[in-house]
Amino acid sequence: MTQHSAITESSTHPGGDNPPAAAPAAVPRIALVGVHGFGERHLANLARLEEAGGVELVAVADPNPPAQGQLAESVAVFDDLAQLLAADPGVDVVILATPIQTHAPLALAALSAGKDVYVEKPPVASLAQFEEVLAAAESAGRLVQVGFQSLGSRALPAIRAVVESGGIGDVLGLSATGQWVRSKAYFKRSRWAGKRSLDGIDVVDGVATNALAHAVATALHVAGAHTLADVKSVETDLYRAHDTESDDTSILRVRTAAGTTLLCGLTLCAPEQQNPSVTVHGTLGEITLFYTEDEVVITTADGERRETFGRTDLLENLLDARSTGAPLLCSLPDTGAFTTVLEAIRTAPAPQQISPEHITWEGEGDDAHPVVHGIGPSLERAAKAQATFAELGVPWARKLPPVRPLTIDGQEIAEYQDGSGIRAVSSPRPYLHPVRTLAGTVVTDHQPLDHVWHLGVGVALQDVDGTNFWGGRTYTREAGQYIWRPDHGRITVTATSIDETAAVTGGPEGCLQETLSWNGPDDAPVLVEERTWTWSGVSSATWRLSLDFALSPAGDQPVSLGSPGSNGRHEGGYGGFFWRLPECGGATVWTPAGAGESEVHGSVTPWLAWAGEFGAGTLEDRTSDGGTSGGSATLVFVPAEGSTDPWFVRADGYPGVGQSLAWDRPVIAEPGNPVQRGITVFVADGILGTADIESLINRRGNRS
Repeated sequence: MTQHSAITESSTHPGGDNPPAAAPAAVPRIALVGVHGFGERHLANLARLEEAGGVELVAVADPNPPAQGQLAESVAVFDDLAQLLAADPGVDVVILATPIQTHAPLALAALSAGKDVYVEKPPVASLAQFEEVLAAAESAGRLVQVGFQSLGSRALPAIRAVVESGGIGDVLGLSATGQWVRSKAYFKRSRWAGKRSLDGIDVVDGVATNALAHAVATALHVAGAHTLADVKSVETDLYRAHDTESDDTSILRVRTAAGTTLLCGLTLCAPEQQNPSVTVHGTLGEITLFYTEDEVVITTADGERRETFGRTDLLENLLDARSTGAPLLCSLPDTGAFTTVLEAIRTAPAPQQISPEHITWEGEGDDAHPVVHGIGPSLERAAKAQATFAELGVPWARKLPPVRPLTIDGQEIAEYQDGSGIRAVSSPRPYLHPVRTLAGTVVTDHQPLDHVWHLGVGVALQDVDGTNFWGGRTYTREAGQYIWRPDHGRITVTATSIDETAAVTGGPEGCLQETLSWNGPDDAPVLVEERTWTWSGVSSATWRLSLDFALSPAGDQPVSLGSPGSNGRHEGGYGGFFWRLPECGGATVWTPAGAGESEVHGSVTPWLAWAGEFGAGTLEDRTSDGGTSGGSATLVFVPAEGSTDPWFVRADGYPGVGQSLAWDRPVIAEPGNPVQRGITVFVADGILGTADIESLINRRGNRS
């Protein structure tokens, strides 16, 4: 029988167009197909309702009959639904608690016989089956309730009321997170467990379609996605640690027709079982529903409040719909959005096996269960960034090809990303990541948990005539603090020219020239940028990366380039060139004039150095075979000659280095007079001293 989480769940959205209520018998007569597994929960619920005089269980069907004495003598027992229907014991409602692949054919048989149906989740195993069962229900004029019990929770209308009242501000997105533990025995409980198909028939078992399907269905409901038409797209990133066909650790990114993004991060390979949740992220706070407990937690600047709600039993709701015409809380049409997700999983490539070095098995024999290393932080980061495991560069995830690799002597030293997959409120833009030393140590980070809008190496500004091209919240002088605003822009490439021939053949340099359009929230151009990246080898342990960019108004009016610093935040003048570093052990940062964040931040010096041990536990460090690499490295930042831009440095809160284009006052880009900046970074293996750095700069010059 289909295994389900022990939850009873809800939705107040009407369950599609319900047919007019027929005149039911005084006491509805029920048949249960499948009495083991989750069927046992139905037996217990039916006993409760029968004792109250609300139903009569008249028949069951299962090839493995229930234990003698488990049922009243009046209950007829059959081997299967076909026998039951042929005997015609006067059934009004058929409950299907059977394997996934049997749901559609059994529902069709019951509908054809004129019965209302309660089918466990997932209702079907394909979109084609969904459409077939939906058509049959409409033709027969019968009701089909789907057993997503969480959609019976009275927490759902309460959440909707808070969101609609603006209690958490504007919605930035939603996430669903589930961290469960499942052993080898879980996948041995039946032939279909862990299968994508069985004997050529779709099953589509998996973490998102069965074990934690309620997380997906509940999140879709909260996002306002119910029917097939409510889903615009579904992206899947599927993996498995168990020896199964189906996925047990996955990311799903759903974009609704209304423009909302939902990120589902789910695993059966957690260190310990946790209550799954659905969160609505807003500009003023967030609402989290722990749906197995019907507990709602609302967090805002005013603090946190919790409330627990009751539920409506979905079978009782079906019986009410039969007698009064009340809307179903989880009708078949309203599982169209979920079925769209299921179909995306069904048609996706087979889940990728997670390499054994990224898994620890705990327990013995059939009780053994895998724990994927770092899965909790990875899921948290994915939800916050609305990104897949692959996009985050999680070491066991599939490797996404870069838009363009940067190479020296045939060795890849950086990857150019166009930023097209970055969430809108992180201000999508092109960037370099990962950037590596010649020995392979990764010295950049992107979408880190502390600031998911930090993207490797690139150019970003938080205030361009009021548009945020940095990402995250915006600091305004009026508010005197960071606030979420619908002001995020996007930087896109409009023209590209690249010459890597010299670099590949051992020559002095590779060169990437770009024209970029800085577009506002309305997609209208604000700035035009001419950007040039150049790179070359310096020695067997050092290479050099140079960036030059020029910002011009897209129209015939001046454009103000600002920062939090120019808007009143003390020493918060970040913006322009920025390099986000990964975790770095024993980090030191210094200039010719001082050392440590407090001394170098805000200073103007001919160079700045950062040195430390990189790669200790960061997600992005990987070798070609999927492992991790790290080592000591030094980065030397050298501004263009004559630069007066202060350094922006963070070492204590997070690791990052930038040049402040607008430290405490805006810079104006005039038509015909662009704002131009340039910087060179030496990327060296090992720890360099001051004498080494000055010798390197003096020998090679900071520009070629």
